[in-house]
Amino acid sequence: QMADPFLYNTGERSHYGCLGHEVQIEYLKAYVCRPSFSTDKAVIVVHDVFGWRFPDIRYIVDLIASHGYITICPDFFKGTEPWKSTDHWADFPDWMKNHDPMKVDKEADVVLKYLKEQCGAKKIGVVGFSWGGMAVHHLMLKNPQLTAGVSHYGRIIRDSEERYRLLNPTFFIFGEKDHTISLDQV
Repeated sequence: QMADPFLYNTGERSHYGCLGHEVQIEYLKAYVCRPSFSTDKAVIVVHDVFGWRFPDIRYIVDLIASHGYITICPDFFKGTEPWKSTDHWADFPDWMKNHDPMKVDKEADVVLKYLKEQCGAKKIGVVGFSWGGMAVHHLMLKNPQLTAGVSHYGRIIRDSEERYRLLNPTFFIFGEKDHTISLDQV
């Protein structure tokens, strides 16, 4: 049997001890970590298919917070099951139909309101990974409240005339061996 090239080895960080805490914001759960000092700068982290509870994404949230930003990773899947490394790749297209990275506007608005009203954030950026990277591209086309965006390995939105009309600076990071974006498309 041939190895599935898309299986992600979730690594050894499963015992990572988180520095932040979980909060409830309206209908959303979120993981938040604050820096040791007061700031009006915040970053929204958009998780990948493994969801907001995945230890790797919480590590990233804590890492960004350690650099001086109020950092939050909301559950963009709204309580539904994230993708698991044991799931079958053939089921992925169906799973994606119920987890559309372009349908994150309402959640982004809820989190922006929380960051501004409860945390005193004035400058808010967004960073996303894979599924979240695509959500970042979408949000940077639609939401002027986000002052900067970073999309890591996000499949770019190709089927839209608007895809280049970014409202604020957006940095796209791709990998040479990315199976969703060939090097010639970068």
